[in-house]
Amino acid sequence: MVVAVVVVVVLVLLGIFFVVGFNRLRRQDVSVDEAEGGIDVQLTRRADLIPNLVNTVKGYAAHEKSVLEEVTAARTAVQQATTSGSVPDKAAAEARLDKAIVDVMAVAEAYPDLKASANFLQLQQQLADTESQLAFARQFYNDAAAQLNASVATIPWMFFSGVAGVGRREFYDAPAGQETPPTVQF
Repeated sequence: MVVAVVVVVVLVLLGIFFVVGFNRLRRQDVSVDEAEGGIDVQLTRRADLIPNLVNTVKGYAAHEKSVLEEVTAARTAVQQATTSGSVPDKAAAEARLDKAIVDVMAVAEAYPDLKASANFLQLQQQLADTESQLAFARQFYNDAAAQLNASVATIPWMFFSGVAGVGRREFYDAPAGQETPPTVQF
């Protein structure tokens, strides 16, 4: 009788431990997905600002067609990466957009009237705000991925990772040379 009670108690405790471990890993996996979505939101916001910036610059720099075409192509690459790309695809698309923005700002530097335009200044401020939010989103994602990766790699949670269908996640690494946001000086 005592042995049966002990066996039942041990089985119940093991069941509870299994449920806790399974749920912990699934919650952490969902947190990483949510954090990745935050990066997507900021990349999309940034890409959505680009047509306004291009239209503002277009009036002043009609002969800078190649720069404006590259901005459009980079924006398209970001939109594709946010809908179906992996973390490295998103980082590469972001790097291309960074370079395109720097090129547009360099064109704008040649036009003093453009630099003084209220629309252009407002777009610059919005891009700067988006850069800050994007940096936060990247850090939030990396923190969530680090927590999940630590759980998946440590005992006892590692024993539940296969059952929960959860594995290690990639960190969001900016491509070489992209560790800091682009800077443009006027």
